[in-house]
Amino acid sequence: MASINSKMSDYTQRAVLQVIGDDTRTFLQDLITNDIHRLSQGLLYSAILTPQGKYLSDFFLLAVSANEILLDIKSEMASDLMRRLRFYKLRARVDIGLTDINVSCGIRNQPAGAMRDPRHAELGWRSYQVDVIETSEQVDWDHLRVTHGIPETGIELIPEKTFILEMGFERLNGVDFKKGCFVGQEVTARMKHKTELRRQLKTVHVDGHASVGTPIHADGRAVGTLFSQARGKGLAHLRMDRLQGVQFQAGDATIHLA
Repeated sequence: MASINSKMSDYTQRAVLQVIGDDTRTFLQDLITNDIHRLSQGLLYSAILTPQGKYLSDFFLLAVSANEILLDIKSEMASDLMRRLRFYKLRARVDIGLTDINVSCGIRNQPAGAMRDPRHAELGWRSYQVDVIETSEQVDWDHLRVTHGIPETGIELIPEKTFILEMGFERLNGVDFKKGCFVGQEVTARMKHKTELRRQLKTVHVDGHASVGTPIHADGRAVGTLFSQARGKGLAHLRMDRLQGVQFQAGDATIHLA
């Protein structure tokens, strides 16, 4: 199984899938939240949703050729994504499989062939090849993503529960509303055209510690959920219409709006 590799952090295990065949681009275009044509600009971040608009999996896409695209996904999600892609395949002329490609990443000294992470400028580069690129950089990836409001697969992004716009996917360049239809597009578009999202993922200050998934309360009223935490900061999924004041409680931890 492929993995993001670096001496700086264990970060997260990754797998790289291959979709190849004459219909590769049209096949993926009808499924993913982003526009496949944007692959000409570099690495693409996207997701697959349920027909009800809820998150199933997120991944990066890399164009190898006109008929071959690689998908960089968290390892534990790879089998399910392959199963879903094969379910949607029908008569599309594509083959879907797991590769032996490794994912390497870093912040500085971007190697030849590596590509910038499209979610945020501070997230550095990602490289795809069989041989691992070792680096001596020491980066606290959790602190970096918490600081910049980047949700993580399986933590903030929960299959069949999360709505991607509440997790900031538009800000992270993970959804395109001009591309046309995709699975779950109708619900996602309705949320987009609301005056304001009622629930949003926000970076907060955390005094103390609470486990992932701890409810956040104010005056006995639920206002959200606390997720990832690093160096006194955290990611909280908050009810924006209930935020009266700037200080809240999550278990034994005190939460302050950033």
